Amino acid sequence: MREPFYITTALPYVNADPHLGHALEFVHADIIARYKRKVGHEVFFNIGTDEHGQKVYQKATEDGKDVKKYVDEYATRFKELGNILNLSYDNFIRTTDEHHISSAQEFWRRCDKNGDIYKKNYKIKYCVGCELEKSDSELENGYCPIHPKTPIEIREEENYFFRFSNYGDKLTSLYRDNPDFVLPPSRLNEITAFTKRGLSDFSISRLKEKMPWGVEVPGDPKHIMYVWFDALVNYISALGWPENETNFKKWWPGTQMAGKDNLRQQSAMWVAMLLSAGLSTPKQIIIHGFITSGGTKMSKSLGNVASPAQIVSEYGTDALRYYLAREITPFEDGDFTMERFKEVYNANLANGLGNLVSRIMKLAVTVGIKGNSKKSNYPNSEFLEKFEINKAMDKIWGRIQALDVHIQKTEPWKKIKTDETTAKEDVQFLVDELTRIGFELEPFLPETSQKIQKTIEENKMPEPLFLRKR
Repeated sequence: MREPFYITTALPYVNADPHLGHALEFVHADIIARYKRKVGHEVFFNIGTDEHGQKVYQKATEDGKDVKKYVDEYATRFKELGNILNLSYDNFIRTTDEHHISSAQEFWRRCDKNGDIYKKNYKIKYCVGCELEKSDSELENGYCPIHPKTPIEIREEENYFFRFSNYGDKLTSLYRDNPDFVLPPSRLNEITAFTKRGLSDFSISRLKEKMPWGVEVPGDPKHIMYVWFDALVNYISALGWPENETNFKKWWPGTQMAGKDNLRQQSAMWVAMLLSAGLSTPKQIIIHGFITSGGTKMSKSLGNVASPAQIVSEYGTDALRYYLAREITPFEDGDFTMERFKEVYNANLANGLGNLVSRIMKLAVTVGIKGNSKKSNYPNSEFLEKFEINKAMDKIWGRIQALDVHIQKTEPWKKIKTDETTAKEDVQFLVDELTRIGFELEPFLPETSQKIQKTIEENKMPEPLFLRKR
């Protein structure tokens, strides 16, 4: 057994329904988790929901709902998404969980004990969409480029602050000494440049009388924790920290996945917070891009938002997993339209993989060839070790296409009538190759993989794996 492997996604805010961006991160993390299990690691895979902060409070208020009931409703939707996507997660954490709240408060105490928390009056420009302070250089025409329709708020009040400025040199050294700490390298370069420009202390509390929804600051009931300070602690509270030291040491440090809009929070703020609390930094941070639609950011107002649940209801779970794994690059923005999705589905799943399985199994049933039901060791993937999920899929599909070409060239159906011995040898080769393909598809398309392996073992014609869509 290899060393334990811990992977966690970022926690999505519960101020809107799950979208394709959430599905992308969940599926990519699930593929890595499944792969790591296959090659011998014990795995802990964490997902969950971020349920505090002003965005959540405002949305619940706008909808006229009790905040707790509101977050309960949305947490259920995200948990359902995990099931819809067939995720193999080991833990679903909510930042409203009692243990997480006590864990976040203990984390605060440790940073405070280390001298990194203080109180002061301040005035800032604040993006509610990002839940972050913004400098003038980060704004475009007075708006946050990530949330261009959300007005920047000017805030002036007394808050607690974290001494982020104390950790510039330590972070810079960490990035320099660990060139794979943040992937892709362009994001490591980006956060390194940000850190070298000089770090400003950031606010980590809000006045409860203005925004009551959050984790109470230890020793000061007039303040609640800033949402990012609270939420990031989930990565270790999920492991039972601080009470369960044995479990924590078994799994931490872990691998974190997050979107590019989380780069600063995940790879600088959180890392500095861990250093302040006297804890190990993450093993690795994987940053992915956004999903666009026709080159435009998805938004409800443009009517180009696609629902993961609706896609799965029509095409099946593995069809969506396939698109997110192969058609969306793991590190940059990727595009999704229903037209492109349908085109890829028909070409690569219905006509590609599905047709190949039918052709080979028809031959296998005809000549009585059975596959080997013994499972070999799952092959190490150089691409998955580097989180290059689309390249790993390309390699498998290259094998699928090569096998299709081989069948066209050798024409085994003709040999069945003229040379049964040679025909059986040819079909055995095809079945063995298909067995290998089915096995290697397990982390990516688990349902499809199981169907392929079962139909080979039972030597029968399968139901169509993917029905062609008109």
